[in-house]
Amino acid sequence: MAGIELYAPRLARHRRTWSVAAVVMGLVFMVGGQLLGVIPAVALGLMTTEGTTSGWVGDLYMLVVMFGLTALLLTGWVLWFERRPLSTIGFNENGLKRFVRGYLIGLGFLVATVGIIWVAGGYRIEGGGVFASAALGAGLLPIGALLLGFIVQGSTEEIVFRGWLMQLIASRHGLVVALIVNAILFGLAHAGNTEPTRELALGVVNIVLFGTFIGLYAAREGSLWGVCGWHAAWNWLLGLGFGLEVSGHVMDVTPLVVDLTATDGAPWWLTGASFGPEASVVTTAILLLSIVWVVTRGPFTGYAKPEPVASAETPAT
Repeated sequence: MAGIELYAPRLARHRRTWSVAAVVMGLVFMVGGQLLGVIPAVALGLMTTEGTTSGWVGDLYMLVVMFGLTALLLTGWVLWFERRPLSTIGFNENGLKRFVRGYLIGLGFLVATVGIIWVAGGYRIEGGGVFASAALGAGLLPIGALLLGFIVQGSTEEIVFRGWLMQLIASRHGLVVALIVNAILFGLAHAGNTEPTRELALGVVNIVLFGTFIGLYAAREGSLWGVCGWHAAWNWLLGLGFGLEVSGHVMDVTPLVVDLTATDGAPWWLTGASFGPEASVVTTAILLLSIVWVVTRGPFTGYAKPEPVASAETPAT
């Protein structure tokens, strides 16, 4: 599978960033977007100098502006330096259909995960959802706004890891190497979300598994649209539907469905404790089964490796 192009054929005029440089630049894009957005956020009182957001408006700013800036930096690099259309990083045909389908699948995965933990005795109801609140309109506003925010945030992470980085590595070293590198880097990117704990360790393992599964999903579909929907749906319903931690972060909003919390005495490995259900063994099992299901559906196709291009191509290829 060496030299596979995942989303669109490579043309002679296209440039490819060096594999090692791409790993470094992926970090630059992620950190760069955060840094460009943090100064206005602090000035507006939406974030502290320690990086803590103030309420749901601060969370919305972080999700839309700071992650959005990362997406703009990377897409600008692809369009102007690499001279490639966005179809080469996965934004190809049937976008709306694939996004909606991925979104619905992501919702189903999250409901199944939370439901199994609930049935196993891991959760109890701490409070009613927004429809039990007297201020229904005011409660729905942040939920709707943050739905957009998680679409931007989830899609940005997919653009960086599955759309750009995984595609670049696969085009040179094959899909297996690309999946391994992408998943490990994706897990490490979340390793600083909370203080070092055993739930953080399991959470990072699960995020590596998630990166593997979602990478296989993108490669199987030959598109980035579906995994953008999956990622956005999971994060939104996790934090805004059930009031649970999203990779260690709690949203200060009355949840849409019901406000859940860990049952007293429930084992940390069942609920994920302070990291949330992404650090649960239930998530581990579901992701492992999902990986097996995607792999056993048959060979991956993609686009064949093109013939070597002219030597006039710049050294960055």
